[in-house]
Amino acid sequence: MERRNFLRGAVIGTSAAAFGGTLMRGAAYAAPAQPGPGPYGAIGAADANGIQLPSGFSSTVIARSGQQVGSTSYTWHNAPDGGACFADGSGWIYVSNSEINPSGGASAVRFSSAGAITGAYRILSNTRQNCAGGKTPWNTWLSCEEVSLGYVYETDPYGVNAAVRRSAMGRFKHEAAAADPVRKVIYLTEDESNGCLYRFIPTTWGNLASGTLQVLVAGSGTSGSFSWQNVPDPDGSPTTTRTQVSGAKHFNGGEGCHYANDTVWFTTKGDNRLWQLNLASSTYELAYDDSLVVGGGAPLTGVDNVTGASSGDLFVAEDGGNMEICIITPDDVVAVFLRINGQSASEITGPAFSPDGTRLYFSSQRGTSGSSSGGITYEVTGPFRA
Repeated sequence: MERRNFLRGAVIGTSAAAFGGTLMRGAAYAAPAQPGPGPYGAIGAADANGIQLPSGFSSTVIARSGQQVGSTSYTWHNAPDGGACFADGSGWIYVSNSEINPSGGASAVRFSSAGAITGAYRILSNTRQNCAGGKTPWNTWLSCEEVSLGYVYETDPYGVNAAVRRSAMGRFKHEAAAADPVRKVIYLTEDESNGCLYRFIPTTWGNLASGTLQVLVAGSGTSGSFSWQNVPDPDGSPTTTRTQVSGAKHFNGGEGCHYANDTVWFTTKGDNRLWQLNLASSTYELAYDDSLVVGGGAPLTGVDNVTGASSGDLFVAEDGGNMEICIITPDDVVAVFLRINGQSASEITGPAFSPDGTRLYFSSQRGTSGSSSGGITYEVTGPFRA
């Protein structure tokens, strides 16, 4: 399904039809002071977990840093960050990174078909500040180190095979990864104020041991055409990968990354933007920029992790902001889906849907304490759109 650029076709919290004009081209309309509800309606009062949700939805705490997960003997990691879900027979698994340095790594929680926790375990250890990452089509989890000259580690969410460092994917301040099964590449964001967007082309699709790292080349504007050019030295030393290619486009703090239907969506936290790569036409453009909402009132601030639902909706988590997950619909509506109260010193991380699309998992990285040891991982259930 093709998604229109909603900065050209909508205003925050409502549809463009009510206003006309285009925000990107300077239309003089303002966002409502209280942005309207999205497809799920307005969020209600905070529940027992401090989460405001639309009617029909409910939240559950599934894990807390430093505490045993459910009835298992496994202790949940500190600073939970990027995550993903994997089918596991009639049940599923939620994987979560640990953004601490040293130690880092990643853990997994196993669920039955009824959603009960049946196990929890470590899938990656002794790495550094594992922030986001991405799921592969062959059901592995790419856990990314958000440190200078960081690596990507390919892990087994089922806990059977040992994690493998994928050096060919480059050494830089990795953030997120998104697999494109059509072009057989992995897109990679870089969390630097002058970071780049990369793609890795494996020699053999399904095997990340070797391949070619490329960087996106484009002009300095917010839209236009792009191409890819090989990074001469993916090892990034002594010259960083982001400075090796003349004409490489720089982005202000790359964060979340999501692929769907010939489009790559990625966020940049330094300027609070959501970008889109239109792969069929080799063009890029801004999809969201809160500074372009005339009069303010944009519901989405502090853009970070992003995931997609089967409905085509994007769910974007905030690092700070109002501690919200906001929804961006295919018909160009941007609205708050949920808000966490009493955790202003934290950030929302790791949004991911269960394989059947009925449960959304995410974490508050520092919880109510504001410390990495206070992380909380949640599950939200309700009538998600198919």
